Amino acid sequence: MKNELRVVWERYVASWRVQSVAERREIFSTCLAPECVYTDPLMQATGWNELSGYMMSFQKQLPGAYFVTEQFFAHRGRSVARWKMVAGTGVSIGDGISYAEYDDLQRLRVMTGFFEPPGGDQHA
Repeated sequence: MKNELRVVWERYVASWRVQSVAERREIFSTCLAPECVYTDPLMQATGWNELSGYMMSFQKQLPGAYFVTEQFFAHRGRSVARWKMVAGTGVSIGDGISYAEYDDLQRLRVMTGFFEPPGGDQHA
């Protein structure tokens, strides 16, 4: 099961790099539950539309930026991944950890990212 969840996770990670809303939604259909909840220190998004909007903002702020999974652990429908954020130039610009939960269809339903936000400001 770990490898199956890793494939789902990597599809989700790839969606952060996609510029097209239609292409992103196509990827979402293969890896995200429609009612998914994404949370990080800067924002919380519920559902595909809010998450896609957040991803578009991310790409506007950091054109070409993407994520690389460095470690992935999974069991019983949950996972933890250690990742790095890479600028469009290929330079590493941050790192973090994400916790995720999967539904019975092995789609992500909860994704929670932990990282040091710009300026070190943590939201409660």
